[in-house]
Amino acid sequence: MSVLVLDSGGISRLARQSQEAAAMIAVFRRDGIWPPIVPSIVLVESLTGRQRGDAVINRFLKTCDLIEDLPQHLARRATALRSAARQGSAVDAIVVASAEPGGTVLSGDVKDLRALAGYAQDVEVHRV
Repeated sequence: MSVLVLDSGGISRLARQSQEAAAMIAVFRRDGIWPPIVPSIVLVESLTGRQRGDAVINRFLKTCDLIEDLPQHLARRATALRSAARQGSAVDAIVVASAEPGGTVLSGDVKDLRALAGYAQDVEVHRV
């Protein structure tokens, strides 16, 4: 894996203060793919707008590389992936496009992401 990209499910799972999440993060660090990339659009699906409920997610996001700008070439690539796969949300398509080439996406719901990755350049999708 050259880059690790998280969608909302990946964020939710890794943000938990559990031994399992800590073990996964330790492996990612060992493998040199930490910190993960999080496109800022993923925050729309990850946060609730309630300070107390979002505190754990916000703390976790400080350990990630947040992509705040969506370059036109990435938006166009996400569009092409979504068009080819004929499924998945715009957020899912941006997550997969952000992992190209040769990256990995972590998610709790992999169906649409795997369909999009089928048209991407060497992107793997794994359930967390």
